[in-house]
Amino acid sequence: MTSALPGWAADMTDLHVHAAPSLLPRHGNDAQTTAAERAVGFGTIVLKAHEGSTVERAAALGDEVFGGIVLNSPVGGANPDAVQVAARLGGRVVWMPTVSAPNHKRGASSPELSVHRGFELRVVEIVDDTGRLLPAWHDVLDVIAEHDLLLASGHLAAAETVLLFTEARRRGVQRLMVNHPLMAFLHWSDEAALALQALDVHLELGILPDLLGDADHASLDLTRSYPPSLLVFGGDLGHAHHPGPETAVAPWLHDLEARVGPDRATAIMTTQTRSLLS
Repeated sequence: MTSALPGWAADMTDLHVHAAPSLLPRHGNDAQTTAAERAVGFGTIVLKAHEGSTVERAAALGDEVFGGIVLNSPVGGANPDAVQVAARLGGRVVWMPTVSAPNHKRGASSPELSVHRGFELRVVEIVDDTGRLLPAWHDVLDVIAEHDLLLASGHLAAAETVLLFTEARRRGVQRLMVNHPLMAFLHWSDEAALALQALDVHLELGILPDLLGDADHASLDLTRSYPPSLLVFGGDLGHAHHPGPETAVAPWLHDLEARVGPDRATAIMTTQTRSLLS
């Protein structure tokens, strides 16, 4: 296994970083985690917490550390006021429900969700009994559009993501990203891929999903099946029971380079990913 970083691995961006304090075990606190990311070439990082907002935490860490809000039950789910406050405090990302998502609840026994075992939150509904997006989410989408935030799919099923992102585009949301799309519990499909590509949706390549899933669900396979110009990076590292950036990042970057070449790998890890924040 290669341990040295590729020569091009500098000033990269990571849209998906977990740190303590958290109700899940983490490698380190915000400052320690930021330092570990910087040490392997990430100039810009986004802190994510299933428990709620990381906006205030990110602000305390200085330039090029951003936060956002996860719309799980602790913040009230479809809560446009919470999104408004996060945006006005400098947040850049809004994640749909993760641990609170009905799809997460249905797939909780899946091996790739083992990192969340023992962490339970109340369910936050996404669609009504007829499969339509609940109207409460319309107000959330309007705030996201107002502040030009990045909307991330969280743990919604692929079909739910298509439904949500179609409405989001209609309401003026410009930045859309699917989190770890090939994780099996999300039920990725060719139909979803085509619909999301038509909406210019970005897909997140990640390291922890590739460590947790089997070879048939490796995020790097997206480099063969989805436009490379719409691929971005969110490592999803930080869980204390799995490798940290000091050991996990370099081998994964070499695998990415082997699939797409150094120029495209550089673009994915730097300008393409950074563009979703600026």
